[in-house]
Amino acid sequence: MTTMDLNTAPLKGQMDKLFFKKRLMNFGIPAVILAYLTYVFFAFDVPGLWQRASMDNARTLVSDTYSYKTHVTRDNRTGDVAYAVEGERKGEYPEGMSPEWVTPGTTTVIDLTGGHVVRFGLEAIEYDIPGYGLVSATPSRSQGVQTVLPEGDVPEWINLSKNRLAITTDAGRLTVTRNRAEVFRYFYGWELFFFTLDSPYHGLNPFELAGRAVSGEAGAIWNDFWNNKMWRHGDVAWAIGETILMAFLGTFGAGLVALPLAFLGTRNFMPVRVIRFAARRFFDFVRGVDSLIWTVVLARAFGPGPLTGALAILITDTGTFGKIFSEALENVDEKQIEGVSSTGAKPIQRYRFGVIPQITPVLLSQLLYFLESNTRSATIIGAITGGGIGLLLTQAIITQKDWEEVSYYIVLIIVMVMFMDWFSGWLRKRLISGDEGGH
Repeated sequence: MTTMDLNTAPLKGQMDKLFFKKRLMNFGIPAVILAYLTYVFFAFDVPGLWQRASMDNARTLVSDTYSYKTHVTRDNRTGDVAYAVEGERKGEYPEGMSPEWVTPGTTTVIDLTGGHVVRFGLEAIEYDIPGYGLVSATPSRSQGVQTVLPEGDVPEWINLSKNRLAITTDAGRLTVTRNRAEVFRYFYGWELFFFTLDSPYHGLNPFELAGRAVSGEAGAIWNDFWNNKMWRHGDVAWAIGETILMAFLGTFGAGLVALPLAFLGTRNFMPVRVIRFAARRFFDFVRGVDSLIWTVVLARAFGPGPLTGALAILITDTGTFGKIFSEALENVDEKQIEGVSSTGAKPIQRYRFGVIPQITPVLLSQLLYFLESNTRSATIIGAITGGGIGLLLTQAIITQKDWEEVSYYIVLIIVMVMFMDWFSGWLRKRLISGDEGGH
């Protein structure tokens, strides 16, 4: 072996080791990721989740967010027929008024279009289904619902039992029980969003409304819209205000509490190590517990309400701001403080004119950023404490039928968050850099 071979042998060995490590890293990391994803796949029962998923329910849920149902309901005991949007009392048609696709009479005829016709007779309820035939159901208190179907197997879209008949087609749905027969039909849009059926302004086009407003009815038009019993615009606006107020009080209240406490957690302003340690651990404790947990605890202690939600945000953000402000205080320029001290200023004045101006940009930037973030948090907190738009959203979800209201509230929440994001950005530029332009 030559001298050159002896000199290059260690180098070659190191290169082989590096090559092996590189190959191991290239193979090992993907293998670990694949093993982890495989574990997640079975640990979270993804196959079972897919089996339990119902595409029909998903389609119904999505369609309910941008459409509404008009119900035609017959009381089988009295024979009375009522018409209501979403089947709610607030959306009932006034007496003597019915949808244009319903013909009242001794036999109420409901045209679901496309040849689908339902008839509420004195005794039997009939549904004429194109391509299938006539289905007849006779409700009876003693014998349940006696149903007559065309010959052949019962299709999947017909649910039949002794006491109930349910038929679901693309044209609509019919349900018959002993006491009630009900048909509903889908329509696109958010019906009664502006005016309810009992309002004299329902059904008017924008030009007609503008003419009425110019003629002196602007106040009455606004009152009917604002006090809409179906969509409750006044209550929704109040709830939006409560949500923003919760975020504002919690955020700026936390800033006011955290600023003086932050001095206790800094090395340059608090020489006593025990106090400094206690202050920092206090910040860790209050911010380590999520605001939702504080919400549950405070709601138990003080009862529900928007103020409880604001207090939960205040407690959590006090810890966060305390840490941020203390770090900013530790990085202040001592020369500015010395300059203020040379004028004979007292300790409070040194802090006021030598310290606060240096950390003001950090204070304002963080406060305004968290204000926008806490606006989103206040929505969820409001659902727990019983305040704000979060409460209305939760109530609409619980009903399992008012999904168009759910989508309405979600749109409002998105608009509210976007506005707060723009507003906080605009305010940051105005207060910190003096720029009067928008965000």
